[in-house]
Amino acid sequence: MIKEFRLPDLGEGLTESEILSWRVSVGDTVALNQVIAEVETAKAVVELPSPFAGVVTVLHEEAGTVVEVGKPIVSFEVPDDSGAAAAVAAGEEPPAQREPNLVGYGAVLEASGHPVRRRRSMARVAQVSPAAVHRPESSAPTLAVSAQASERPRSTPPVRKLARDLGIELAGVEGSGASGLITRDDVQAAARGEGGQRDGHAEHSHVNSASAQEAVDAGRAQREVRTPIKGVRKHTAAAMVSSAFTAPHVSEFLSVDVTPTMDLLARLKQTRSFADVRLTPLTFVAKAVLVALKRSPTLNARWDGERQEIVQFNYVNLGIAAATPRGLMVPNIKDAEVLSLHALAEALTNLADTARSGGCAPADLSGGTVSITNIGVFGIDAGTPILNPGEAAILAMGAVRKTPWEYQEQVALRQVMTLSLSFDHRVVDGEQGSRFLADVGTMLADPAMILTMI
Repeated sequence: MIKEFRLPDLGEGLTESEILSWRVSVGDTVALNQVIAEVETAKAVVELPSPFAGVVTVLHEEAGTVVEVGKPIVSFEVPDDSGAAAAVAAGEEPPAQREPNLVGYGAVLEASGHPVRRRRSMARVAQVSPAAVHRPESSAPTLAVSAQASERPRSTPPVRKLARDLGIELAGVEGSGASGLITRDDVQAAARGEGGQRDGHAEHSHVNSASAQEAVDAGRAQREVRTPIKGVRKHTAAAMVSSAFTAPHVSEFLSVDVTPTMDLLARLKQTRSFADVRLTPLTFVAKAVLVALKRSPTLNARWDGERQEIVQFNYVNLGIAAATPRGLMVPNIKDAEVLSLHALAEALTNLADTARSGGCAPADLSGGTVSITNIGVFGIDAGTPILNPGEAAILAMGAVRKTPWEYQEQVALRQVMTLSLSFDHRVVDGEQGSRFLADVGTMLADPAMILTMI
């Protein structure tokens, strides 16, 4: 019988996704939960597993197409369930059926019924065919796909996109990165025809290189470049417009002598306790924000216009704005208020690395309660950040600059940072926003003051 697979809601009520690439072709035999496509939502790149075991009969959409949730994307020919129906009619137990395991929801089961622990490796693991599940233990299971066919070239989503743009097959590129990871340089070298192709791919590489060169030459001749608005950029634009014209923003600024904080940062880096983590000014700003929110909880809230309620959170999912190859993202650290300074530093490092590699899942990008944006890394002193939709406050931290400053009734060269706070004036009064900003500034000017606020 023929089964249609319709594009599912991949989380957070997203209405559409772009099919980046197909991992199967018409006529391929696939196993349940085998990855069949890579799709990009407005928030993340997701590997889409097959909900059926069977033969691919139709690919309804091509790679590069934006598809609405609920539209059919692939059809399978699967064994009919007449055997199960006959068994039920005869009063017998029907054969065991395995339920689809879509996009990481639920656990894949072994033949024994125990869940298989998923491996977060870039290489794909070959699936055991459903028939092998019912064979005696003495009989070796048959792989639905060969290890070579099922192995996915190891690379990051931005590198895979570059390869698609240049017409390069990653299967024919040798990776020069750690553990064979394919890098941007590897793809660009392949596009220039500088090797990196495996045996049997030389002619294909020549064609791809010629096509890539033609694309480059055509681009140079253009006086303008038009890029479709989709994916993260489309989502970010809609969210920022909605936020800017829905929530009445108020912005306040405070310049702070953070010399004591920078001195503490330097001392902690030399200690054994913090030798294994990356400490930055952002770590201390984040900790100060978490402490200040306990004294000004109205900033850790959101406006629910539909129910006409202000929802105040008793936890902090701390969002950190990150510039990534796919655009601006704001992944968040769940329950950040319970983390020690060391654990917070680890979480910030992991979050930044994941965001830059394009590995953020939809869950990482949703549920934030308050955010920080570090514009100081770009050498910017201050700005008026726009609220992340659904949040009541966002703090921008500027660059730390050596500045002439009044210190102990004299002018001295001190390290100064400007903090910029934007808040939703429907939720936060000016007094509350000002007190919060002053508390953050006080702790950064004198880290010992944190003892008076906890």
